[in-house]
Amino acid sequence: MAKPIVSIIGRPNVGKSTLFNKLVGKRLSITEDTPGITRDRLYSEVEWQNNHFTLVDTGGLELDDSGDFNKDIENQANLAIDSSDLIILLVDGRAGITSLDELIAEKLRKSGREIMVVVNKIEQRETPLSVYDFYTLGFEELHIISAEQGYGLGDLLDAIVEKFPNRDMDKDDDDRLKIAVIGKPNVGKSSFVNMLIGEERSIVSNIPGTTRDPIDSDFERNRNKYTFIDTAGLRRQRSVDSRVERFSAIRTYNAIDSADMVLFFIDAEEGVTEQDTKIIGYAHDNRKASIIVVNKWDLIEKSTNTMRDFEHEIRNKITFASYAPIAFISVKDEARIDKLFELIDQVDENYSFRIKTGSLNTILRDAMLLNPPKSKKGKVLKIYYMTQVTTRPPKFIIYVNDEELMHFSYLRFIENKLRENYSFRGVPLTFEVRSRRFDV
Repeated sequence: MAKPIVSIIGRPNVGKSTLFNKLVGKRLSITEDTPGITRDRLYSEVEWQNNHFTLVDTGGLELDDSGDFNKDIENQANLAIDSSDLIILLVDGRAGITSLDELIAEKLRKSGREIMVVVNKIEQRETPLSVYDFYTLGFEELHIISAEQGYGLGDLLDAIVEKFPNRDMDKDDDDRLKIAVIGKPNVGKSSFVNMLIGEERSIVSNIPGTTRDPIDSDFERNRNKYTFIDTAGLRRQRSVDSRVERFSAIRTYNAIDSADMVLFFIDAEEGVTEQDTKIIGYAHDNRKASIIVVNKWDLIEKSTNTMRDFEHEIRNKITFASYAPIAFISVKDEARIDKLFELIDQVDENYSFRIKTGSLNTILRDAMLLNPPKSKKGKVLKIYYMTQVTTRPPKFIIYVNDEELMHFSYLRFIENKLRENYSFRGVPLTFEVRSRRFDV
């Protein structure tokens, strides 16, 4: 059975993200005093006393000018509530009950879910009598904590796992392909993920930067399992002028670090920008399998060579990632999505491909006969043999008489010969040159 889902719901600035981070043990959720910082749901697994459950952090429910809940954030909270086994209604013990707390409590009562009220920000040893006023919200179970100081969290976790004594806690699927969806703001990353999973997991709007936190979404297709990580759009550094934006950028880079593959989204109308090259450059430097995805292709007026010319422009501007295939899609029209998945599966297979040492050295020998190494300062490079030491990403070690004699252009020549013989489409190759002395 699936792990139980526990969601943290509450008004802004009651400490939802702080509690989430404490229970998860990592700083996954942005915490700042500005209300509404966490606008999308964040999911992560929590383990307590050998019990596992999924914890969900949500955006703070707040009222708009008409006195109704803010619709975008309310929709996100509704999705979390509908999928939850248990809901934590988090309130601020210092501030006491507010009218917004009462409105949220009324909303939760109508959900029919199991609710526990958790009073946060109580740091003193003796509990103030005012805390017990929260019983008037109409729920039987009340817990008192300080998320920031860690007080009461053990008892809270005990109470949570006691709700699910007979659940079979599955471990996460290790065979899922983790794919980070990256690119500038407003290129269609969230729309793509939402289309796949069939629900509005990330808030989608025309305002750049709507998704601030990386959001994981599991998806299956033709018995293949994927986890898509929708990341915050990375802006140019001079545009990143708030702590929230900067932290989101750091977390986007972390999402790339933890992924096996990246789908790098480009806006077909805007083309390739300088910021695009920096984003895909980070994935390249970290040796991630990569696919360049040109979205909004439906908006481009076509002629005979439109696609070829666009691809040529991309290749000219992103020369270092020439191995990355290019897919032209329209998320809006759901056009060419099947072809994209065929490409994803092919690139994933290439990422795990291993060449036997004997075959590698046959290629190396033929390459050296075709183009012998040049001499340098009177010395000639001798290449003894090459072997592949890792996959995901593929890494090769080349043993030579003197590593300083290996010119980068000759390494590139060897790489090209490997790619001519084996399909490493979408995959960066890493080479390490080592000097090795042989006794005569």
